Amino acid sequence: MRFHREGTRLVAEGGGELIWIEPFGRDCLRFRSSLRGRIEPLDWTLLPQEEVEPEITITPEKATIRNGDITAEIDARGSVRYKGRNGQVLLEELWIDGRVLNADLLKARNYKARSSELFHIALYFKAHPNEHFFGMGQYANDCLDLKGCVLELAQRNTQVSIPFLLSSRGYGFIWNNPSIGRAELVRNHTLFVAEGARQIDYIVIAGDTPKDILRRYAEITGKPPMIPEWALGFWQCKLRYRTQEELLEVAREYKRRGLPLSVIVIDFFHWPHQGDWRFDPRYWPDPQRMVQELQELGVKVMVSIWPTVDIQSENYREMAERGFLIRTERGIPVLFTFRGITTIFDATNPEARKFIWEKVRENYYRYGIKMFWLDEAEPELGMPGFGYDNVLPYDYDNLRYFLGNGLEVSNIYPFFYAQAFFEGMKEAGETEIVNLIRCAWLGSQRFGVVVWSGDIPSTFESLRKQIKAGLNMAVCGIPWWTTDIGGFYGGDPESPSFRELIVRWFQFGVFCPIFRLHGFRLPYPEDPNSCPAYELTGGPNEVWSFGEEAYAILKELLFLRERLKPYILEGMRKAHEEGIPFMRPLFLEFPEDPTCYTVEDAYFFGPDLLVAPVVEEGARKRRVYLPRGARFTDPYTEVTYEGGQWIEADAPIERIPVFLRDGARLPIRE
Repeated sequence: MRFHREGTRLVAEGGGELIWIEPFGRDCLRFRSSLRGRIEPLDWTLLPQEEVEPEITITPEKATIRNGDITAEIDARGSVRYKGRNGQVLLEELWIDGRVLNADLLKARNYKARSSELFHIALYFKAHPNEHFFGMGQYANDCLDLKGCVLELAQRNTQVSIPFLLSSRGYGFIWNNPSIGRAELVRNHTLFVAEGARQIDYIVIAGDTPKDILRRYAEITGKPPMIPEWALGFWQCKLRYRTQEELLEVAREYKRRGLPLSVIVIDFFHWPHQGDWRFDPRYWPDPQRMVQELQELGVKVMVSIWPTVDIQSENYREMAERGFLIRTERGIPVLFTFRGITTIFDATNPEARKFIWEKVRENYYRYGIKMFWLDEAEPELGMPGFGYDNVLPYDYDNLRYFLGNGLEVSNIYPFFYAQAFFEGMKEAGETEIVNLIRCAWLGSQRFGVVVWSGDIPSTFESLRKQIKAGLNMAVCGIPWWTTDIGGFYGGDPESPSFRELIVRWFQFGVFCPIFRLHGFRLPYPEDPNSCPAYELTGGPNEVWSFGEEAYAILKELLFLRERLKPYILEGMRKAHEEGIPFMRPLFLEFPEDPTCYTVEDAYFFGPDLLVAPVVEEGARKRRVYLPRGARFTDPYTEVTYEGGQWIEADAPIERIPVFLRDGARLPIRE
């Protein structure tokens, strides 16, 4: 390798490979490399950073670059490693020892040409047996600590790829590449794969504590807006309210019962065709009157938006002619076949983003509707439906976006989908922007989106997985997160087992950033995939729908959430200002306690409240770890425990175990 300096950048060249290592914000180094003789300025969704002057040292044997608390070394072979402030190795490339025969073929950085522009890329790092990994988005794999996991880097229903890794060794790692790929966080290596990319591009962040690393990550990818207080209240939703009057009657009933309600949701197929982006006047005859009545009740309305465009839509021909749709590289341009032959609008095209917002502004926003549910945001491909999986493969290489081939750019789609609505609403003068979305990417938090965990089953196993999924999303900079309380499909409101589940999930929901009830409840239509759209509705899903015993508990939980709103609002302000999530793993508060890196079924809800949801059917007690270095008080019994121990907490059906830290006072009991 030959080394030289270009401004604030260390440059290495050898064997046809070009390498750049340079600062990207304080205590961060960005690595880029290519076999194409040039590095392209592909920041994707990263925010510009203030230029930092590094220390660069070059000798014939190696070169080093130091930026604050992080240093990178690259030797004559091209092997790279990163060190922290005290010289400890944070991260190191994996090369086979040079004494092994043909070892020059076993490199850390591997490129295999796919075309004149794209490579299949594999990047290897050394593994450490005691390292813990967190983040990477949302995977329903029942793991908070991702060490030992293999993760598909692709967007799917219930799966969100946000390639930011937080390590217990004191670094964060951003894989700045929206390509379809894979991450292997296994015993013998840490590997990142891109199926189709122009170059390797990643950032390493050093920090004394996990919070320090998250603050710097937020400077690079962005912070969320300040959430309005009303969004922290209760959201009512089901699949689906079929008519304007049905929706209004539910909101009226909440008010008749004296129950708090902040948001009510109009779900899918309220439109004539996918891609029309307007109400079907047969069932929604007077949206303005509907919105006005809801406003008088103190309730905001949210409307479902799908990115799908049916070939029968009034907008299909214009969008196809103007290049506003995702195309196929070969074959028929059909991407989605649920209740119609459809394609999908291309959110990576800035003109297409303006087009969809103009339709939404004309058909929803002008009536006073200012919340949008951006569903199918991966985007989902193939033939989704109820009762079977996608039967068509996700052939990413056959997709053509405005930004490039699907192998290279597919994972970035949800970022631009959210941007279309955020920027449209900003331009319209809105300052309180809160939209719901089913997927995200690096920086999506900048656009005021609530990410929810997708169409999950109504089981205790699924509830357990949501805790871990939500905490890893929080680590990735997504502080506004939620689930379908009760799960999306399979729940029977008449079943004693499901009634217990809905209570336990509701208890978890109270202590989630967004408090939202949704689901496709039994009984179902005979064939939900082909019945008339009007019949596509599930059973009842309001808080009074699950029997009197459950209703009494859920009612009290609604008011508990109301009492907690000032505390949550203050914590959300910290997320807005610093990028520290409100829902957080134990180790964020107690990084010096090694046990906190292994606890996966409890978390802090803000700095003062430890929450331990009940995730087993029939359980009336559960073990809870109280971190070392603090005292914790049970607000129901007022018993105080020293930290650093496991206890067995009582968990009767009407109570979720929670503990107040170091004498904190919160209105858990009325």
